[in-house]
Amino acid sequence: MEEKKTIFDYLAQVLIIFGFSMLILNVFCILFGDSAQSLSSMFALGSRGVPAEIAFQYLAISALIAGLRFLFFSERLIKKMPVPLRTVCMLGSVLLVTAAFIIRFQWFPANLWIAWVMFFACFLLSFVCSYLMMLLKEKIENQKLKEALARLKEKETSNDE
Repeated sequence: MEEKKTIFDYLAQVLIIFGFSMLILNVFCILFGDSAQSLSSMFALGSRGVPAEIAFQYLAISALIAGLRFLFFSERLIKKMPVPLRTVCMLGSVLLVTAAFIIRFQWFPANLWIAWVMFFACFLLSFVCSYLMMLLKEKIENQKLKEALARLKEKETSNDE
């Protein structure tokens, strides 16, 4: 049974995505900001940080990504789609939304192929890390359930005696 989600669950997801994105972007600013300052609006301040308008754009895209996650992984909206297909559809949608933001807000020159290669490499790395974290979380949760079941069986056995 799926637990009922609230607006607070959605907002928490938005802030998690936004916080992680800002952390990574600030690290990129420190590492590459001065050299990329003339190429990208994201690095307009060089190594000093992220411009406020970029931060708000990242907040908007975080809200859209959290909305896509809700859309593709809520049983209330899409009932019979297998999880792997949901994942592929969500990843495709996130890529399209992100590409639209890149082009619309000129995060980097749309005709610079190396920037797109780096974007896709970063996206792939982020996806792999997220997937591995999800697997670890699931493994820990399964272990906790297994231990709870063992305790329950032990308790039933001791009650039967």
